[in-house]
Amino acid sequence: QVQLVESGGGLVQPGGSVRLSCVASGRTFSGYGMGWFRQAPGKEREFVAGVSGYGVRTGYADSVKGRFTISRDNAKNTVYLQMNSLKPEDTAVYYCAVSQGSGTGRYITDYLYWGQGTQVTVSS
Repeated sequence: QVQLVESGGGLVQPGGSVRLSCVASGRTFSGYGMGWFRQAPGKEREFVAGVSGYGVRTGYADSVKGRFTISRDNAKNTVYLQMNSLKPEDTAVYYCAVSQGSGTGRYITDYLYWGQGTQVTVSS
């Protein structure tokens, strides 16, 4: 059974940093793209960042480019999201996902497996 478990969320002040982790189990995901999405209250789930199957390529939403960094460790079946210079508008539930292919897809339909999400709240 495939399972994705996110961790690392919490309350952080504006301008602060946090690193999210997502551990995948049930099978190996080497070669498959992985991504992070987020959903704020009353809004649709949106793409944040994606990394290709072996970590060569990455892609980011314009709203987080230059502030967030996605990376992966295939030996640990884990994907990370380093979030710096956080803003109140980054407040959301963050979800990790595994793609159906090897690329850095930006659409929900590009992804097959999803985690349950971790809350990130940016507030003073």
